[in-house]
Amino acid sequence: MVTKLDSRSSDADAPNPHLKEDELCNLVGEKEISVSNSDESFENLEVILACPSLKRNEIRKIWKNLILICLAFVGNFIAFNGASALQSSLNAEAGLVSASLSVIYAAIIISAMFLPAYVIDWLGCKWTIVVAICGYVTYYLANFYPHWGTLIPSSIILGLSAAPLWSAKCTYLTTSAKRYALLTNDITDAVVNRFFGVFFLFFQSSLIIGNLLSSFVLSADNTEKLEFPTCYNETLIEQICGKNDCQGKLSTANVKYNSSDCSIIELESSGASNSAIYILMGIYTASGLCGALISAVGVDNIKVRSQETRGPFALLIASFNQMKDKRQLLLIPITMYSGFEMAFLTGDFTRSFVTCPLGVNWVGFVFFCYGACDAIFSPLVGVLEKFTGRIFLLTAAALISIGAIITMQVWTPYPSQVPLFFILSALWGISDAVWQTQLNALYGVLFFTNQEASFANYRLWESVGFVVAFAYQNFICLSTKLWVLLSVVFIGMTLYYYVEVRIFIER
Repeated sequence: MVTKLDSRSSDADAPNPHLKEDELCNLVGEKEISVSNSDESFENLEVILACPSLKRNEIRKIWKNLILICLAFVGNFIAFNGASALQSSLNAEAGLVSASLSVIYAAIIISAMFLPAYVIDWLGCKWTIVVAICGYVTYYLANFYPHWGTLIPSSIILGLSAAPLWSAKCTYLTTSAKRYALLTNDITDAVVNRFFGVFFLFFQSSLIIGNLLSSFVLSADNTEKLEFPTCYNETLIEQICGKNDCQGKLSTANVKYNSSDCSIIELESSGASNSAIYILMGIYTASGLCGALISAVGVDNIKVRSQETRGPFALLIASFNQMKDKRQLLLIPITMYSGFEMAFLTGDFTRSFVTCPLGVNWVGFVFFCYGACDAIFSPLVGVLEKFTGRIFLLTAAALISIGAIITMQVWTPYPSQVPLFFILSALWGISDAVWQTQLNALYGVLFFTNQEASFANYRLWESVGFVVAFAYQNFICLSTKLWVLLSVVFIGMTLYYYVEVRIFIER
């Protein structure tokens, strides 16, 4: 970024607009205007635009910072996505999984209301990301010995770290996109969409890497686990898997291979040895620490606009004031749905449609398909939005989600129906690519002058969706959860359409 020229200097020292470009750049160099050493975000833009070399350097730095932030998040979420996807399958102690996940998102709600602005103001976007990722690492360490005394405290730390992490990322990307648009004379909305698309391309790749790691590590002690099941008990799958999963113990699924043609193969409920789990969590811990290191060493800090600097209680008030905006209120249900759909995928789909009929070692492979589609479509969505508009994309995502939900209501997940396991996962990944990129971009564009409060609201209501979904996870059958998902997406999209109508009328 650019250091502001000393306002105390005389007019004679100021750059003369009639100077040639090379003379102006030399004068800028004499004034030691340094792109790399400054926290200023929008200062001296006219000087940079007048000097092509500085402009090119500034654009390169914006892209460098974007890519490094993406890599930092990849390192962290390789670990988090991999660990959270396995919670319902590896940690079998009664109530521990849903309790720890609920605590995470309950803590995020508290964090979203109080912490982001205070932490960002105190540490800056860059160091907020570094410290928050270290908070995530405590959760990976706790999974070496998953117990109420380890997972719950680490879940609290992770939850408190999450809102500052995501708010810092969203603020950094939106501010950088605004500056990039000014430098390139591009449309701000388009650049915001492009930057979020690039981010989620990298971010969703963490699902691919993290879950492939889990599948190969958990299958390393027995390569036969990599073979798709050919013998299974149809009656048992019909009774306890898929939509009929009512949160009974999956230990009964150990006899899923028991049929007239196959002998009983006794399996542990997790299907994984302690040594394999320790190796996996060690990899996840190292990956998270690498993410923090990348951000600490490589990312430049930026200065957030002064009107965005608030104390924690001021942010809480601003967040509630933000809800006076009718557009914010109308977006709450669809924002909550993004929490519902991710909670369903990590907490219910993996258990009921993968672990139950196939085994825990197949969770990673099925998630690989989800992550690959999510990663591929995230940048494409940003490009398509310029031609189709966000209404079309969000409508398509809603229709895909509805189709997948209805399919899960009528499908019994027999292992012989191999394609459906991966097709459903892929469809969920495509729709999630739209939800994540377009909802983030929508908040950034609609509430650009009130970023911290708006993104705090985004994290708040998304987290409420997570908390509600995990809160009822152990008490209702999967079929009922699917009806809840269907209802939320329908209500959310109806209200979202109303927001778009209001925007159109106001224009």
